[in-house]
Amino acid sequence: MRSPTLLHRLLLALALAVGLCAAPARADDISAAGRGVVRIVTIATVEGEVVGFGHGSGFAVAPNRVVTNAHVVEAAERYPGNVLIGVVPSEGDKSFQGRLIAIDSDRDLALIEFTGIRLPALTFYSGPVSEGDSMIALGYPGNVDLATARTAADFITPLTPIRSQGVFSGRRDLQGVKVLLHTAGIARGNSGGPLLDPCGRVLGVNAALTRADDGDASFGFAIANEEVAAFLREAQQPMPANGVACTSIAERLAQDRTAAEQAREADELRAREAAAKAAADREDAIQTARSANIVTRENYMAGATLLLVMGAFALGVGGLLLTREQKREAVLTALGGGALIIASVATFVLRPAFDPAAIDGGARVAVPPPVAEPGGLGKMVCTIDLPRSRVTVSDTKDVAIDINPDGCVNGRTQYAEAGQNWQRILVPDEEATVSVLEYAPTTRTYSTTRYLLSAAQMETARARRADVKVKACSSDPAARADLAARQQSIRTALPQIFNERLVYSCKPAG
Repeated sequence: MRSPTLLHRLLLALALAVGLCAAPARADDISAAGRGVVRIVTIATVEGEVVGFGHGSGFAVAPNRVVTNAHVVEAAERYPGNVLIGVVPSEGDKSFQGRLIAIDSDRDLALIEFTGIRLPALTFYSGPVSEGDSMIALGYPGNVDLATARTAADFITPLTPIRSQGVFSGRRDLQGVKVLLHTAGIARGNSGGPLLDPCGRVLGVNAALTRADDGDASFGFAIANEEVAAFLREAQQPMPANGVACTSIAERLAQDRTAAEQAREADELRAREAAAKAAADREDAIQTARSANIVTRENYMAGATLLLVMGAFALGVGGLLLTREQKREAVLTALGGGALIIASVATFVLRPAFDPAAIDGGARVAVPPPVAEPGGLGKMVCTIDLPRSRVTVSDTKDVAIDINPDGCVNGRTQYAEAGQNWQRILVPDEEATVSVLEYAPTTRTYSTTRYLLSAAQMETARARRADVKVKACSSDPAARADLAARQQSIRTALPQIFNERLVYSCKPAG
C-alpha cells in the first residue's frame, strides 16, 4: 500500500524542519492514540538522485520505536545503503530518520527505531472481540495524500492521522497469518497503521484490503494482536497491553452520576434520620421536662400552702397574745405570720410555668458524616475497583502507598489538601500525560485520573507546573496551601473530560 509517486528533492526535505499544519487535536481516546501514529516514508536514491518513494503508516510501541508492515519498508531491507526510512509524527514540526531493527515478511511486520522525539506508546487490547464490535482505523491513506499534497514537503509534514470507522466482521487466515476482517475504510497508505477499539487500544495492524470490483463492498485485513505479540517477543520488544473491557466516557460519566446520586440520596437519608432522631429526642426532652415541671409546680404549691398555714397560725397566735395583753410578742408574731403569708403568695405566683419552646433537646439537627474507615493512613495496599474505573492504557496492578498525616506519600511526594482528601497533580517531562492522584482517608479510596494531552496542552501544563514551589514533603500548612493553589492553576489547563480513571480500594498493608 505505497504511493508510487516520484518526488524529487524529498531526501533533502526529510532532514529539514517543516511547518506544522495539523488540525487541533480532539479530546477523545482516538485522538490521544493518534498522537502515537506516524507516517512511514521510504526514499530510494541512486548517486544522490531520488529514484523511488513510498509511504505507509505506523504506530509507537515504545517512545522511540514504531511498528509498521514489512512491505512498507521492504526496500530498506533489500537496499539498506540506498533507501532511507523517515518517521513523520502526527505532532511537532520535524521528521526523523528511522532504522530498521526487525522484520518478519511472513507476518508482514517490521520494527523501526528512531531518535530525536519521544512518542506516546499505544496500548494493545488483549481481551475478547465480538463480531459487530466497533473498530477505528488510523493512518495516512494515499488517496487523501495525493488529493491534498501540493509539494514534496507535504509528505513529511506532521499531520493528524485520518480516522475511519467500521465493525469487526470475523477472524480469517490470510496466507497462514491470523487477521481480523473489518469494514473500517482503509486505502493504500494505511498499511502499518493501527486498528483500534473505541478506547483507543490496538486490536491489530492494518495490512491489506479486498478488491471492490463491480460495486463489491471493500473489507480490510488487520494482522491480529497475537501475531504482533509473537513478532515483538522475537524482537525483544515489550508490548503494553490490558484486557479490561472498554467503557465509554459517556457510560463512565453516567455511572459516576449514578454513584453521585446514590451518595446524595445517602446524605439525604442520613439527614432525614438525623432529623427524625432530633425530633424524637426533642419530644422525649419535652416529656421529661413536662414531668419535672409538674413535680416542681406541685412542690411550689405545697410549699405555698404550708407557708400559708403557718402564716395563718402565726396570726392566730398573735391575736391570742394580744388578748393576754402581751402586746410586744403579739406584734412580732403577727408580723412573722404576715411575712409567711406574703412568702406563700410569692411562692405560688412564682411557681415555674412549662414552655416547650425552651426545650432544646435535639432541636438543632446535626447530620452525621459517613462512617470513616479505621486506619485510613499509613502503609496501604490498593486494589483496582473495576466497576468504578475506566481503564484504557494502563495496567491494573495493585498500588502500594504510604501516607502520613501531613499528606506525604511514600516519603517523597507531597500531596495537598482537597477537602478531606489529599491530592497531587503530576506533569512529567517525558510523557504526554497529566495524572491527578487523590487519596480519601475516610473511605480508603485511591484514584488516578489521566489526561492524554497534545503537545501544546502539555507545554501549557508544564509551564504552570514550573510555578510549583513544593518539591518534597513538607509539614508546613502554608506550603501545602500554596501547592493546592498552584495545582488548581494546572487543573484549569486540563480538558473537562478525562481519558482514564483508575479507582482503587485500599486496606492496611500486612
